[in-house]
Order: sequence, then C-alpha cells, then structure tokens
Amino acid sequence: MAAERFVASRLTRGNRLFRTVIEVGDTFVVKRTRTLLSKSEISIHLKRVASVRIETGILWSDILIESSGGSDPIASHGHRKADARRIQELIERAQTGHLDGR
Repeated sequence: MAAERFVASRLTRGNRLFRTVIEVGDTFVVKRTRTLLSKSEISIHLKRVASVRIETGILWSDILIESSGGSDPIASHGHRKADARRIQELIERAQTGHLDGR
C-alpha cells in the first residue's frame, strides 16, 4: 500500500505558515511539522498504536493517536472530518490485516 498523506488546513491555529502533515503507510503513522528553523517528525509503528481518538468541531477535527509503547502520542488539529475518519480507518485496517480497498 502506498502511504496516504493528510494535510491540516491553513485556517487553523499553528498551521498558517507550515501545515502539519500526517502520513499513514502500511506499517507506520508519522506526523511532520515544520517551523522556520526546524523540522519535527514523530512516528509510531502501527502495531504499537493503542487508540485513535477524533474530536470533531463544526468545520475541523482534532486527532489523537496514542501509542502502547509509552512514547508521546501523535496529536494534530485542523484536519477535514473525512480525512480524520480515513486516518482512523487506515490504522484499524492495517492492524487487522485488511490493507486492500477503501
């Protein structure tokens, strides 16, 4: 499976200049953020994902992906509702072994 990318909206806090990107592959989920002088990347192997929580507002959704390995969770805000649901679906399918189809 090719990795799918989900980019946060520029209209949300913290994403105006450099937007947060969440990428879900067949074995990993990674969050990438940038600032003027640095780049940050947090990744979790899909076997280590304990839960995916989505908080939906009027326009945007916040995503919290928690790890069972004790590392920091992946938290991101400003994603479209459909993208948040797709991230959750991809993680759940990968964990159960059903990687084919949408």
